[in-house]
Amino acid sequence: MLDPAVTRTVLQALQLKRDGTVAAAETQRRKRMTLVNVVGYAIEQGRLRADPLATVNWRISETAKQVDPRVVVNPLQARSLLCAISYVGGYRRGRGRRLVGLFAGMYYAGLRPAEAVAVTLPDCHLPAEGWGRATLHVTRPQAGKKWTDSGQVHDERGLKSRPPGDTRPVPLPPELVKVWMRSVDTFGTADDGRLFFNENGGIVGSSTYDRVWHEARELALPPDLLASPLVARPYDLRHSALSTWLNAGVDPTEVAERAGNSVEVLLTRYAKCLYGRQAVANERIEALLDEYD
Repeated sequence: MLDPAVTRTVLQALQLKRDGTVAAAETQRRKRMTLVNVVGYAIEQGRLRADPLATVNWRISETAKQVDPRVVVNPLQARSLLCAISYVGGYRRGRGRRLVGLFAGMYYAGLRPAEAVAVTLPDCHLPAEGWGRATLHVTRPQAGKKWTDSGQVHDERGLKSRPPGDTRPVPLPPELVKVWMRSVDTFGTADDGRLFFNENGGIVGSSTYDRVWHEARELALPPDLLASPLVARPYDLRHSALSTWLNAGVDPTEVAERAGNSVEVLLTRYAKCLYGRQAVANERIEALLDEYD
């Protein structure tokens, strides 16, 4: 381990995902921090005489983070897709109908899929009129039984990039509140209060909602858009939500707070999706200068 060549090989391996592609910069940093902690513990226990990482000059491989604007849907397209989801599968099983609210949460509230599948009714305020609120504190990422602490397909974890036990309040537009209340009235909730669940009451798997989503795209989109990257993945609904908020003129700090991102990450990732914002900025600057003519 003290051989710099070996150390560099280990560090280079941290840059890659299991499929051999370059991992996101934040993932690389997290892996390196884990390695630093392991090395520190080995030194403390006398297994290593010195820090092998100190002699190797290694930098994080930055990857392209910007969202492709071609994946972003407008509100009319989003409503059409949500309607199409309700037609997926037979009416009795409700394979698509029971997931309308799941996808609506990604679009109207900007939820990550792992956050949406974990939302529970007790953590929601769903008024008869006006805006509601969901207090997020748990995610249910799907990793497979070999990779979870519980031995289950879905592990229970806290919010992404937040301390354990932290919460994030997310405002819910009236349209989303109605969709979620309709889902509760129709299907009820799982035993633990989750709003969205499979026919057996279990956590909705990514393969399940992926299949439903692709079928809904085929129902809702014309051939030219179906062949395009437009919301090719369920996660693109979150991209569409954040892009819509930014283009509506919502302060980036507020958008970042609702989305659970930093402002820096938000503006970096969605820079290409800010349609027309440069023209708006130019008009405001010109108006200010005109005041002094």
